[in-house]
Amino acid sequence: QLQLVESGGGLVPPGGSLRLSCVISGFTLRSSAIGWFRQAPGKEREGVSCISRYGSSTNYADSVKGRFTISGDNAKTTVYLQMNSLKPEDTGVYYCAADLISSPGACTIVNDKGRYRYWGQGTQVTVSS
Repeated sequence: QLQLVESGGGLVPPGGSLRLSCVISGFTLRSSAIGWFRQAPGKEREGVSCISRYGSSTNYADSVKGRFTISGDNAKTTVYLQMNSLKPEDTGVYYCAADLISSPGACTIVNDKGRYRYWGQGTQVTVSS
């Protein structure tokens, strides 16, 4: 059974850091790209970052470039999102999702439901003083 479980969210002041984890089971990063998405209250879910199969390529939304870093562990079962210099506008529920039809070396942060069919339950990130 394919499963994704996020953790690591919390309350941090502006300028702070958090590291989110997405533990995957039933598959590995060898067979799937992983995307991180977030949804703020009253807003649509938006793509934040993604990592391709085998971790060979990454993409970031313009709003987080230079502040967020996505990576995978050697076992290819956990994907991390290191978030630095957090801003209040980064507040939201963060989800990881699996794209099992991606090509090696490619990933997208477009919330394509035909592509990202497996999702975690989300973890809350709140940036506030």
